[in-house]
Amino acid sequence: MANSSSTGFGIKPIKMYGNGYENMGLSEYPVAASSSAIYFQDLVCQAATGYAVVGIAGTENIIGSLNGVFYTDTTTSKPTWKNYYDGNAATDIKALVNDYPLQQYEVRSNNSSASAQTDVGLTADIAYAVGVTPNWVSRATLDDSTLTTAVQQVKVIGVSRDPDNNEIGSANVVWRVIINQSVLEDTSGV
Repeated sequence: MANSSSTGFGIKPIKMYGNGYENMGLSEYPVAASSSAIYFQDLVCQAATGYAVVGIAGTENIIGSLNGVFYTDTTTSKPTWKNYYDGNAATDIKALVNDYPLQQYEVRSNNSSASAQTDVGLTADIAYAVGVTPNWVSRATLDDSTLTTAVQQVKVIGVSRDPDNNEIGSANVVWRVIINQSVLEDTSGV
């Protein structure tokens, strides 16, 4: 049986370590006006500027996964919530991020052939791909070519429990991962 898709969906929060399921606890982080777009479920990182930015391949200081943004629209002057940030010029943008350090996520592998159970325990970077409109959902995937024991963005801890996406012997399996380079657990500065 093949996995249901090859399209990435970003890094989707599913549960915490132990047995606690996701309760969507979010924290706010400022985003600089006119920054690069951040799509729903993109990785969000802490930049040296103090602002939250989109996490692309190799970016460290990961905060978590974007759930949405809140700001005052510069055209209408009305409070606005969206599940993505589109580069708006507002000056009061707050990213709402799933940032719990013990959060588990699911992410689709970009491997066009079979993965292996021996990938569990390895680390990898995210292969960033610009999300698509009109839904503004991330297209990021796990970059299978970077699987190694070195320190990288995420660590593979298992395979998805979704029967439509957990076929390790087929292309584009969905992995369960944790953030390996978290800004909230790293003891060094940004």
